[in-house]
Amino acid sequence: MLTNPLVIFAGIGLLAALAQWAAWRMRLPAILLLLVFGILVGPVTGVLDPDHLLGDLLFPIVSLSVAVILFEGSLTLKVGELREIGSTVRNLVSIGALITWLVTSLTVHYLIGFTHDLAMLFGAMVVVTGPTVIVPMLRTVRPTQRIANILRWEGIVIDPIGALMALLAFNYVIASQKSEVMGEIAGLFLIVVTVGTIIGLVFGLGLAEILRRHWLPEYLRSPFTLLSVFVAFAGAELIEHESGLLAVTLFGMVLTNRSGVEVHDILDFKESLSVILISGLFILLAARIDSSGLLALGWNGLIVVAVIMLVARPMAVFVSAWGSGLELRERLMIAWVGPRGIVCAAVAAIFALRLEHQGTEGADLLVPLAFLVIICTVVIQSLTSRRIASLLDVRDPAPSGYLIVGGGRVARMLAAALNEQDVRIVLADSDWDHVSQARMDGIETYYGNPISDHADRYLDLSGIGNVICLSGRSNMDALTGLHFKSEFGQDHVFELPTSASGGPENKHRVSGRHRGRRLFGASVTHNHLLGLILDGWTCKATGLTEEFGFGEYMSQYQDKSLPLFALDPSARLRLVTEYDEWQPGAGWRLISLVNDQVLSNE
Repeated sequence: MLTNPLVIFAGIGLLAALAQWAAWRMRLPAILLLLVFGILVGPVTGVLDPDHLLGDLLFPIVSLSVAVILFEGSLTLKVGELREIGSTVRNLVSIGALITWLVTSLTVHYLIGFTHDLAMLFGAMVVVTGPTVIVPMLRTVRPTQRIANILRWEGIVIDPIGALMALLAFNYVIASQKSEVMGEIAGLFLIVVTVGTIIGLVFGLGLAEILRRHWLPEYLRSPFTLLSVFVAFAGAELIEHESGLLAVTLFGMVLTNRSGVEVHDILDFKESLSVILISGLFILLAARIDSSGLLALGWNGLIVVAVIMLVARPMAVFVSAWGSGLELRERLMIAWVGPRGIVCAAVAAIFALRLEHQGTEGADLLVPLAFLVIICTVVIQSLTSRRIASLLDVRDPAPSGYLIVGGGRVARMLAAALNEQDVRIVLADSDWDHVSQARMDGIETYYGNPISDHADRYLDLSGIGNVICLSGRSNMDALTGLHFKSEFGQDHVFELPTSASGGPENKHRVSGRHRGRRLFGASVTHNHLLGLILDGWTCKATGLTEEFGFGEYMSQYQDKSLPLFALDPSARLRLVTEYDEWQPGAGWRLISLVNDQVLSNE
């Protein structure tokens, strides 16, 4: 066992970074690798002993980390969005959550021997799925858009709701331990909930007012919010023990739902911080798993996992989807995908620590059982969901749609032209005027930075397999291209330079090896194309035949036409790039930018 704290913390940081990178490369939920690494350095090899390393500091460090994680999750819950997500998702996060809670609680009570209170707590913990485990799975599985939207929105919304359910269940358990009289239990529970609610409301409304009135400079908004989370948590715990996590959860929900308060920058900061905290936290927590606890679960632990996956989840989905119009195969697919994630692991760890300190019987099995559920659901469903989606015929074909980054005239022109050919297009831009204009043109849009953490949660890339960088800002296009190369591959990232390269000696231009494939030929730039559009050039589709092929087309139009893309006889889209190996022939449909004067003379 290592004893040097500096070496240990550096090693944890290195393992955390390696896990995040490997998960990104393999398109797996990062939590899976974090837990595996933690188990390897903890119970398997004995290299890391968190209790010995941190001593009395373990509990407050874990508590504050979980507080930040729950606050960050609660910032994503917009009450207004609940009206827009559809009846199936609303039922899944309400009726479905209650069904999962009830079935799981009864199962662990009878199979594991948990008391009713502890079983109720565990049932509430495993309700949560979460976007951090759902999104990587969706990208690999590629289910139909309707299924993907339901699963993605369920993961986003259930995150804070499930955490709130678990907190309420935990507070009830604590109250029941302090008294056996039902009236006293209800009174203690009410006190905890009241203190947590008041502190959450006060801090949420107070910080919202500070941010709305711009009493803080921009660079202090995120640090001040983080300190407010710590103060709210500590203050609630000081007034009434066990109320802190409820307070910070409500704090985030109140803050994000106040009108006139912009929390995107705060959320980005918290998401980045959460990645650091999560990475280190789960390696520490996994290292604390007692191998004897896992062995003590035996076959009953695996049966619990099976009941959650094969009984609780399907029951919740089928009841929630009643009257929704979803086909049987769609319901079966949704019922199979329900991996547990970060919130489940976080609340299990903190609750187990608190209950162990109080000598609660069975508390030592909470973390092993929770981690067993997480690992089994993530591994089994990650390995099988793709095959099951294919068998049920609910898997989209190879993604052929296009994400267009930028919303200027050039981007909207190309998006509209592709949209007319029934190609799925999503246009992303941080300029609201551009986005609103694109929406009026009937183009699907995303308002925000497509490479942000927010986009990882909310940008729907189902059916999208290519990206076209048309922001008109060279460095932004290059950065976007680099980001999506790992997602779509080198050959599926396209870019239109803003201006002529200026030669290889140009010290201000991003290196060509970092850029996407150049569109529309070596001489065409973003500024050149914008000039043609402003001069009245418009898109025109032309069908090629044996008599009128590509050569005849170019001879007729000469310099009055600029080919943009073509569709082959099988309707597969081909963008015109600087180095093209394909040649449009008979049966192809060529879309070009044509001088309006040519059109008028035909």
